[in-house]
Amino acid sequence: MDETPDVDIETLIDEFEYIPGHFHLEMNLNFESCTPVEFRRRDIKLKRDSLQFQLEADSSFQQFAVKNLLGVFFFYLDEFHSARDIFLSISHHDPNNLNAWANLAYVYDRLNMEDKASQCTDKLSHLMGLEGEEGESKEVRLRAARCLAEQGYAHAFDVGLLNEEDSMEKLSSGIGLYDKALAYGRHEIPVEEKRSWFFTMATLCMRQDGILMNSSNVDKRLLFYNKTLMLLRDVVKSSNAHYKALAWCYLGVMLERQNTFPTTPMGIHDCGYSGTDPLGCFGKIYLNMYIRDFERSKIGSGGLPDRKHLTSAKSDLDNIIDIYPCLKTFLDMAQVFYYMGVDAVKETFQVDEDALNNALVCVAKATEFELGDTLPEIQLLKGKCLRVKSEDLNAMECFKRAIQLDNRGSLGTESYRCLIETLLNLYNQNKINEECLAQEVEKWTKEAERKYASDSIHQELQVIYRNNTSEIVELSKAMIAMGKMDLVKLLFQAVKVNARKPKLSSRSSSF
Repeated sequence: MDETPDVDIETLIDEFEYIPGHFHLEMNLNFESCTPVEFRRRDIKLKRDSLQFQLEADSSFQQFAVKNLLGVFFFYLDEFHSARDIFLSISHHDPNNLNAWANLAYVYDRLNMEDKASQCTDKLSHLMGLEGEEGESKEVRLRAARCLAEQGYAHAFDVGLLNEEDSMEKLSSGIGLYDKALAYGRHEIPVEEKRSWFFTMATLCMRQDGILMNSSNVDKRLLFYNKTLMLLRDVVKSSNAHYKALAWCYLGVMLERQNTFPTTPMGIHDCGYSGTDPLGCFGKIYLNMYIRDFERSKIGSGGLPDRKHLTSAKSDLDNIIDIYPCLKTFLDMAQVFYYMGVDAVKETFQVDEDALNNALVCVAKATEFELGDTLPEIQLLKGKCLRVKSEDLNAMECFKRAIQLDNRGSLGTESYRCLIETLLNLYNQNKINEECLAQEVEKWTKEAERKYASDSIHQELQVIYRNNTSEIVELSKAMIAMGKMDLVKLLFQAVKVNARKPKLSSRSSSF
């Protein structure tokens, strides 16, 4: 390699399918603007402030995409040292970030620090697999994929867009870079990280659909509309509450737009949204927000949830039930009533009996629909209502049924935890003896091991032990006396290490 950074970068441009860094991208940001300098600086500052807010709201998989672009904005505001510090910070926290090293080389070159710029390009060459045997290894492909995804993200924040044609071109470029990233990363990209990419892709496609709404080219618009639906269908499965809530909102917007087509877009049917009311998507946001805050408060990582979210969710769901009563709507409404009826800190403490009764009424209505009796979510929610109402024996049967209905590989291990806690409560009330308790725990733990991942079961056992320490100790003694050593070993394996904070309930967030 030559010592001059510019030569190195030009060589990369000539020889490779992707080029790390942001300063070579065909974005208006990288070209001289025809708008006055003060207007350009104003636009860049607005975009920078928007990105900083985005970074506060979402510090997950795309945080380095945000930070790299922030560094670029600082550079174009002539704050070169701030830009350098941002890229250095990224390279420290993510040493494999190709864009950070390329951007840092560019800044060092501008600061006339050729030696440091050369070091950055050497590091970049190594990470791209240009110096050795790595070649097209999985690690190299994943680095390239993340590099391209970050560049695709940048196109959502370009400045100085002159007209709709210019906007469409930049949005298409962004989507193209994400598609290329997915092709490079293949199966190496973690599922949740891929969903974060899908979220940004969906926002780009939505903006294209919005531009084309007044166009006569219906076929072209359908491509973007249907692609948006497919992307959002995957994002609403995300475990990230930020992406999930916004995805439901965007899905509601897209379903509202279906009426702007002469016929219902095929994507509506292909993605399973036939007959889905947009209000159902908006109502889902408030429920997800409350559940997220509720679960955080239970594990001590947040304040009390805002019960206004439940009132808002109920208001939206009331409108939906009047227009389109269905199994899912009654299930969502039952969940809203359940959270209205229980304490925000201690979930097993009743605060509103009428709300719990209403939840059970909604559950009963949900089971009247086809497949209503086959959903583990319904049995779990019914059991939780009955447990709060001190009907532990009935609740126990619901939790058992929920486990039986779960698919193998399911993430919804909450049913197992609720069942074990209910059994311990029955033991405390002298309604079952030690032998019965040990037999039931052994039986349903084996069933849980058949259905759920072992890590998930260990997490649930950690929660159970933390909340019922004395009962678990008594149970262990009884099982040792009965010779049930495998179960005792499982219990102590789960709690002997420093327990990590439990994840938010997978079942709750899936409703």
